[in-house]
Amino acid sequence: MPVYINLIKFTSKGIENIKDSPKRVEEAQKLAKAVGGELKKVYYTMGQYDMVAISESPSNESMMKAMFILGSAGAIRTETLVAFSAEKAAEIIKGLP
Repeated sequence: MPVYINLIKFTSKGIENIKDSPKRVEEAQKLAKAVGGELKKVYYTMGQYDMVAISESPSNESMMKAMFILGSAGAIRTETLVAFSAEKAAEIIKGLP
């Protein structure tokens, strides 16, 4: 299953309601399962992003659907990266001309 790195920033609404953040993480875990994936790990961070999540989803389309649903709640803005394991990247690199 494809792996994704989700970079998350709180909106003003999200930071104003920061005490609801753990509940929103639980809701995100349920949403990931509903689209056939899994929210593997969530980290609260300091710096450019407020949170980083590692997730799996069956397809880019299912991940996009989940990100639209989460973003439409208004508490966060996301940037999503598709991730490849070092082993998978090595396979791809071996096939280069």
